[in-house]
Amino acid sequence: MRFTVIGGTGLIGSQLVGTLRTAGHEVLPVSLSTGVDLLTGEGLDGALEGADTVVNVTNSPTFDQDSPAFFRTTMGNLLAAGDRAGVRHQVILSIVGVDQVPQLDYYRAKTLQEELLRQGPTPYSIVRATQFFEFMEPTMSWTSDERTVRLPATRIQPIATADVVAALADVATAPPLDGILDVAGPDVFTLDELGRRTLAARKDDRTVVTDPSAGLFAAVTGDELIAGPGARLAPTHYADWLATPR
Repeated sequence: MRFTVIGGTGLIGSQLVGTLRTAGHEVLPVSLSTGVDLLTGEGLDGALEGADTVVNVTNSPTFDQDSPAFFRTTMGNLLAAGDRAGVRHQVILSIVGVDQVPQLDYYRAKTLQEELLRQGPTPYSIVRATQFFEFMEPTMSWTSDERTVRLPATRIQPIATADVVAALADVATAPPLDGILDVAGPDVFTLDELGRRTLAARKDDRTVVTDPSAGLFAAVTGDELIAGPGARLAPTHYADWLATPR
């Protein structure tokens, strides 16, 4: 099969490109750095020519009120170019619980992206993942100083990006779902607990303070970010991931 991976040079995209190529597929990774601009449509027609499946793992450059406009424009351009090229399957990466947290601008934007895909001309699949292990460090940096890290007790079910990539590859190489697959890590934590475990593993002597108003995830007060009973549970545990040199 021939794939075009939009955002193919990023954290998820570069791993997905490698996974698909190892499986024997022809893969074209595209991004701004390769001359493809989703916002203007520049380079899209050439990038999608001959592609069977397009996997879109791009991110908005901001997580604020500007993000809905980004996804509206980029999905419109991508779906139109895919239709012109005869693409048979469009896949996007989204977030578990994305439609249950309307108070977050970015989650509203991702919900819009999903809706545009569903309404588009091409059979589709949506892979919703929980929060990545790799994002724990930047999440802590938003609300930290030299002595403390402030985190809410939001319940999350984090996942390794390698496991997200495996799920994306399986979905992309199969017939379109015309629906959603949730993927999640094997364990549920509160965010403050996960912060303590992370600092201990890093031998970082800062203290985690439970603060219900701290950071992006303070807006989530229930189990919206926890995967439901039909989710695909990944094999990698956070403790094992922390202990693995990178």
